[in-house]
Amino acid sequence: MAKVKEMDRPKRRVTPGGVTLSFVTVVAIILFLLPIVWGLAVSLKQEGMGISNVVDWFLPPYTLDNYPTILTNSNVWVWFKNSMIVAIINTVVTLIVTPLAAYAIAKIKFKGNNMWYLYFMLGLMIPVEAMIIPLFLTANKLNLLDTYAGLILPSIAVSMNLIIMVSFMKSVPDELIEAAKIDGAGHFRSFFSVVLPLSKTVMVTIAIFAFTGSWNNYLWPLLASMNAEMFTLPVGIPTFAGTYTVDYVMPMTANMVASLPMIILFIIFERYIVKGVSTTGLKG
Repeated sequence: MAKVKEMDRPKRRVTPGGVTLSFVTVVAIILFLLPIVWGLAVSLKQEGMGISNVVDWFLPPYTLDNYPTILTNSNVWVWFKNSMIVAIINTVVTLIVTPLAAYAIAKIKFKGNNMWYLYFMLGLMIPVEAMIIPLFLTANKLNLLDTYAGLILPSIAVSMNLIIMVSFMKSVPDELIEAAKIDGAGHFRSFFSVVLPLSKTVMVTIAIFAFTGSWNNYLWPLLASMNAEMFTLPVGIPTFAGTYTVDYVMPMTANMVASLPMIILFIIFERYIVKGVSTTGLKG
């Protein structure tokens, strides 16, 4: 029976296009993984070792002492804590505000709701650099500089997250919401009982986008934090090499400390990212 089943299986045809695609995929994987592998290898080297060629970076001896050293003898742990606080709060608030705003635009008929949607879409066309000066002046007048609130609040209203959520909610059949209204449900009850349970995959996708965007944000934290105690990792690490060492090892260890949470996050939630983007799309 097993032989019969194996014979019944259709054989995969090997085509030049398939071979080329596989080759390009393998090359792309190597190009993306090589910097990570190199960074990890450097972070495990002993500080001050002589390097005569590229291969020496990957050869033993290795040590794990760099990681506890960098977390206890520098501000990296403080910057890591700041990044985590800002990213987590930003993600939680985004998951509260974005779905509610998206539901209002997608499912509540009011005068100007399409204009609001267009307004947020136009936000994608304005570079962040163009908003930095008015944003800085506003934060300064509100005494938000060098505070967690100043680091978090400007990152909550992200047009892309809202557009993804609106696009998904527009695909939810209006009949489901109307059926809930017949049972006496208002907009809030319809949102929490009908729309929100259907939005789990998109919510995970938006949470990942919000967390990674906040974690990797450099320009605004650089301007909004004057004190080194309020630096996040992207702001603090560039100052690390000149302040603590002139060697490659410790700065690369700091970079791996900053990168590991993102690598772990992607490994765990990779299927949600792909599924969320493929199922939502950006429909008009």
